Amino acid sequence: MRDPLIFPMTERSQVGEARRQVAAMVTTAGLGEVPKERVSLVVNELGSNLVKHGGGGELIARVLGGGEGIEVLALDRGAGMANVDACFADGYSTAGSAGTGLGAVRRLASFVDVYSTRPGGTAIVARVAGVATLARDRNGLEVGAVWAPMTGEDVCGDGWAVRNGEDGRYAVLVVDGLGHGLGAADASRAAERIFDAAPGRPPAGQLAAMHDGLRGTRGAAVAVASIDPRREILIFAGVGNIAGTIVTDKGTRQLVSLSGTAGHAVHRITEFTYPWVKGAVLIMHTDGLGGRWDIERYPGLARHHPSLVAGVLFRDWSRRRDDVTVIAACARRS
Repeated sequence: MRDPLIFPMTERSQVGEARRQVAAMVTTAGLGEVPKERVSLVVNELGSNLVKHGGGGELIARVLGGGEGIEVLALDRGAGMANVDACFADGYSTAGSAGTGLGAVRRLASFVDVYSTRPGGTAIVARVAGVATLARDRNGLEVGAVWAPMTGEDVCGDGWAVRNGEDGRYAVLVVDGLGHGLGAADASRAAERIFDAAPGRPPAGQLAAMHDGLRGTRGAAVAVASIDPRREILIFAGVGNIAGTIVTDKGTRQLVSLSGTAGHAVHRITEFTYPWVKGAVLIMHTDGLGGRWDIERYPGLARHHPSLVAGVLFRDWSRRRDDVTVIAACARRS
């Protein structure tokens, strides 16, 4: 899995650099069906909007799983939007411009969602998909993720994956290689390979296999969740500092992860079963994200696309002195 491209957006020159690098990402990833021109324009408009209106922020671009397309996430801590629909209407501007930027994003992208609070800032996700992607089955999970290396490192030592299991179940992995840098990344990639070899394996079985398979690496904190929508349950097993939370309309529930390091010292592997109700959102993250976040500080956020959930938490709670990964998943809503 290729790490996302993350661009600070404080001046106009950074917009052009982001546009060039994301266009190169489309080419390198072999996304022939993804319209490069559309991606470039989306990056240009969202980046320019961050510079003009957001008081600076970050633009994050990643290749979607299965080569489905490109996702662009714009995050700022600006004044927020008083009226989201008005801001996306052509001709609307608060900066004396032509007011066509966000409206163009909505026309160019295959999917757009926005979360904005006053005060607090704005998060916008835009996905540009290939033609073949639009005709695919839309059942399953919606997934959003943001991951980044600690400041000064080139690679992220965390990892994550979401796979279809058996009988309509879905498996979610989050792994944090011990330390940071290439050694941590090697441990995480090894865990991902074990996970991919048998995505239908129960969470406890996954952890046992990873504990055995990571013995030649630095080791890692690992957690696996199995979501079974038909039975309305989520089964979770974790070792180390991987946090898991289920968010519903009635509140939040923390998932239990036990102490240990896969590949080195695991005293006990235990599965825990939780209700998985309609509209629930699963959030999992490594300890690079501060643990004091509270979803109730963000009214309505859990009803938006999971990429916005992950993006807002990353924006406000990532420590940046460690690798960080945050993933959100919910039943597909369209």
